[in-house]
Amino acid sequence: MNDMTMQRIAVVGAGSWGTALANLLACKGYDVDLWAYEPEVKAAIEQQRENTVFLPGIPLSERICPTNDLVAAVAGKSLVVMVVPSHVMRVTAANMATALAPDTIVVSATKGVENDTFCLMSEILEQTLPAGSQQPIAALSGPSFAAEVARLMPTLITVASRSSDAAAVAQQVFATPHFRVYTNDDLIGVQLGGSMKNYIAIAAGIVDGAKIGLNIRAALITRGLAEMRRLGVKMGANPHTFSGLSGLGDLVLTCTGDLSRNHTVGVKIGQGMKVREILDGMRSVAEGVKTAHSVYHLSRKIGVEMPICDSVYQMLFEDADPRDALNQLMTRRLKDELE
Repeated sequence: MNDMTMQRIAVVGAGSWGTALANLLACKGYDVDLWAYEPEVKAAIEQQRENTVFLPGIPLSERICPTNDLVAAVAGKSLVVMVVPSHVMRVTAANMATALAPDTIVVSATKGVENDTFCLMSEILEQTLPAGSQQPIAALSGPSFAAEVARLMPTLITVASRSSDAAAVAQQVFATPHFRVYTNDDLIGVQLGGSMKNYIAIAAGIVDGAKIGLNIRAALITRGLAEMRRLGVKMGANPHTFSGLSGLGDLVLTCTGDLSRNHTVGVKIGQGMKVREILDGMRSVAEGVKTAHSVYHLSRKIGVEMPICDSVYQMLFEDADPRDALNQLMTRRLKDELE
């Protein structure tokens, strides 16, 4: 199979990222069925050729066919891109499983860790889809704000899969002159990096919102990377993955970029707002909140020290004061940097 044999692709999830990816593929010449959960999103794309809810201001290709019918969207497709929030990945995959062929390449562009099971998105797909662990599954991750991708701004990203053939096909399908795609065989590490950077971005946002300083923000990013690598190695990831696009690259972008939802949540917490108040006012999902919960409990289960995650968890779920949490981080036992 090569990218030229794919006449039609499904993108499952019409948030900002799903819509941006659908438009990228459509502008490249593919016919794309875009599944939207919300009827108003489907209507807006049909009538105005714009996702006025999640990606306003971006004209969408006529090759995008929006639908609210999940089974119809994925049926008969050679490649399906999953871009739903992590907490609905399992039910969405289950609802479409009967319509999916065992050789369909499924690419997860969702960043997160399931709360109750601690499963990565690829593991959920393996447990749910027709061919199980034999289903060709890949994960797309890296520093990529949806609004910039939609505006054709230069972006570099990684697609990971245990199947070199699936990774190569996905690479060719997504690659454009403004969207450069690398491959990686570390499916665990690429997904962990894309997920864990979100709660570190909340921490960086808290520091910015509380005006605690740029020194500590840089330190959070650096020690956050060490924390990501520590958990990743314990779970079987390649430590070098975390120095790449899906690790350091995405971490820097999400911790410093004004378009980051997770950083924005952190800024508001640092300014004194309550988490529930912030989330109630957001239409899009800030995955870092759920990931902080998952990784906090996962790290305890497998015995990995993760002080930044612990602090973010305490601020999000135990109403800890940001300055108290920072003080706990600063006054921990002194140790060697590489310990």
